[in-house]
Amino acid sequence: MRQLVHRIDASTPAHRDRAVDGLRALALMAVPAGHWLLGGFTRDGDGALHNASPLSEFAEFAPVSWVLQMLGVFFLVGGYASVLSYHRRPSTGGAWLRGRLVRLGRPVLGVTAVWALMIPVLYAAGVPEDTLRTGAKLVIQPLWFVGVYAVVTALTPCCVRLARRFGGWAAAPLIGSVAVVDFLRYGPYADAVPSWVGVLNILPGWLFAYQLGVCWGQGRLSRRGAGLLLVGGTALFAVLLLVFLYPASMVGVPGEARTNSHPPSLLVLALASAQSGAAVLMHGRIGRALSRPALWAPVVVINLSAMTILCWHQTAMLAAAVPASFAGVVPGLTTSPDSAGWIVARLAWMPLFAALLVLISRYARRFEEPWETGDRAGHVRRAAAGLLAAGFAVFALRLA
Repeated sequence: MRQLVHRIDASTPAHRDRAVDGLRALALMAVPAGHWLLGGFTRDGDGALHNASPLSEFAEFAPVSWVLQMLGVFFLVGGYASVLSYHRRPSTGGAWLRGRLVRLGRPVLGVTAVWALMIPVLYAAGVPEDTLRTGAKLVIQPLWFVGVYAVVTALTPCCVRLARRFGGWAAAPLIGSVAVVDFLRYGPYADAVPSWVGVLNILPGWLFAYQLGVCWGQGRLSRRGAGLLLVGGTALFAVLLLVFLYPASMVGVPGEARTNSHPPSLLVLALASAQSGAAVLMHGRIGRALSRPALWAPVVVINLSAMTILCWHQTAMLAAAVPASFAGVVPGLTTSPDSAGWIVARLAWMPLFAALLVLISRYARRFEEPWETGDRAGHVRRAAAGLLAAGFAVFALRLA
């Protein structure tokens, strides 16, 4: 293991920005940690699993979601890495974008196609339909992120031009746009505003941190600007919570009328602002820490498996919970997340989820590999995978 760690360190190019990779790995690992800790199940009389959340019973757990909601950091480093890649592109901007989108799409196509094949097999094996629909919903849940990320990636050339002209202030209209939509949704005229207005926050809400990352990669986000983001974001976050009474949880809570993340509210952008400022300010320290081979090696492994972790971590949890549902009452897996005992039990199960994810990743990583071109059989396989993925989407979205 020591030899492998040093080999990874020695093979890393000197120009590689280890701090950015470390931030991406941290934000990425927060996704499965959040879903595994804040997502539970209940088992009905027929043995079927249904989604439940400990946040319904433990409102004091909301600050945990502040730590685990690191999509702002992910979009920040995504913008930073994209602008560097865009400037190094060997050909046209269209070819660069196609390459980025294909890298995002391959793993999504893989996980959805595999699940489409698994559903009839599991149903024939006796898994209740409600359990399968719960599992499909959990699998498709994080994939919305890939679609949003693809859209903001397509806007990279525009973000580059705005960063050159306005610097870090290029992100200001985005936060202003979200503030206006939130005022319409939650202000004095909320009853007269149609519910679909919230959808207008999706693009500016997630483009905000990405635009900051592009500015950072362009050298247009100074430490002074980062400090302003940190202080201003923290202050805005506190005001929204204490004065305007925004929901404290950064993730949706069953039964609550308002949610911060779907679509993103101004509170999400306040948190992203504070996280982005802190990330830029700590960039040097993180880079120095990751100069140690033992710390750098896991960061490399996580980054190389980024899409696999994102696409398959819910499957890893289900791989433990679905068999447990046949055993009956299993604390932390099939019991309602409404007690301190459930929290302790769930924490004890999380290493198993991680081990199952590592095992699944050994085989699922192939979906991140480039497709062979000019192969007729390969075209047939991709077409079949596309049809299977479409079928899974129909099932997961309850269209059939």
